[in-house]
Amino acid sequence: MKAVGVIVEYNPFHNGHRYHLQETREKTGADCLVAVMSGNFLQRGEPAIVSKWARAKMALAAGVDLVIELPYAFAVQAAERFADGAVRLLDALGCEELCFGSESGDIAAFLAAAKTLFAQKEEFDALVRAELQRGQSFPKANAKAWDQLRSVPLDLAQPNNVLGLAYVKAIWRHKLSIMPRTIPRLAAGYHDESFSHPSIASATSVRKTLRQTGQLASIAPYVPPTTLEQLRQYRQTYGRWHDWEAYFPLLKYRLLTATKEELRRTAEIEEGVEHRLKEKITVAETFASFIAAVKTKRYTWTRLQRMCAHVLTNFTKEEQTKTSDPTYIRLLGMSETGRRYLQRVKKELALPLITKAAKLNGEPLYEQEKRAAAVYAAALPEPLYSAALKEEYATIPIYASGMERK
Repeated sequence: MKAVGVIVEYNPFHNGHRYHLQETREKTGADCLVAVMSGNFLQRGEPAIVSKWARAKMALAAGVDLVIELPYAFAVQAAERFADGAVRLLDALGCEELCFGSESGDIAAFLAAAKTLFAQKEEFDALVRAELQRGQSFPKANAKAWDQLRSVPLDLAQPNNVLGLAYVKAIWRHKLSIMPRTIPRLAAGYHDESFSHPSIASATSVRKTLRQTGQLASIAPYVPPTTLEQLRQYRQTYGRWHDWEAYFPLLKYRLLTATKEELRRTAEIEEGVEHRLKEKITVAETFASFIAAVKTKRYTWTRLQRMCAHVLTNFTKEEQTKTSDPTYIRLLGMSETGRRYLQRVKKELALPLITKAAKLNGEPLYEQEKRAAAVYAAALPEPLYSAALKEEYATIPIYASGMERK
């Protein structure tokens, strides 16, 4: 059986994701589609709109055969570390290819860019440092440095191109056998906040519309019916969808009671930004106004969100250093095809396959995951808080047999 991997967040799963899966299966001849999916907190530092279990169900209903979790220590990170963890997990599970969406759509450009960056690393790093010294954020410094060095027409101001290049570099860095492939994004851009296509929209615009209207009907043309049903069930069960405003009181408490030294130990908090965090939190009334007040040319909204997530979960620089390698594969869900694939390869896997969370107690990566789960559930009142927290420990992998799959 040929396994092909995708790296996803599905926040929530929409028609563009369905197109990506269909193209991946068709172009690679995959027998088993494997998704490594961020948990309850995402790469841009946001809480997922619904839990990882609900999003795993969306994925399985849409044709994914195996869903595994990207641990918090890799999921809530800049592109390089995010890619490093995700690609290594897919390789450990025996995936022959990785298929990612990009604005470029040309894998040759990614391969050539990676070759250039490895060959001219010192020069590129010097250009990045020069841009940082001019006050640029890291993403802009990276893009500007590449514009000066570029040997191929790959636009690193585009977010999916940045991630795609990070995937290719991770494969080369670790000398993995998994082969990269890319599919061009269809219609909507990653950051698009409005609907401009009759059936394809970005996850950003889907979430924004849901926040504004509160009505599932407003996003119905852009997501599969199974996504609508999972969103409906989640809100019916827990009374809400998740966003940063729900966690703002908890963040305010943490920032007001933490010392500046404690904040300096937190992952991604550097160069004195803890002073701005402490100063601006005293007057901010919403999460959005707080980030807007702290934001500078140097610190992007995304990076500040990740800092805030790390503050809430108490993820420290020391932990970040000690959890640089994936140590397990946690299974969230599978189809019948996925189950058969695991039966064939489970004795050959490079990392232990975990189906019961209890087996991970004491594992550093999972201890952080437990804290993230506790924070995520804290947006809910009792007894829903305890129920959501129990879900992290008690849920066994979802089996898609009998689920509607489209």
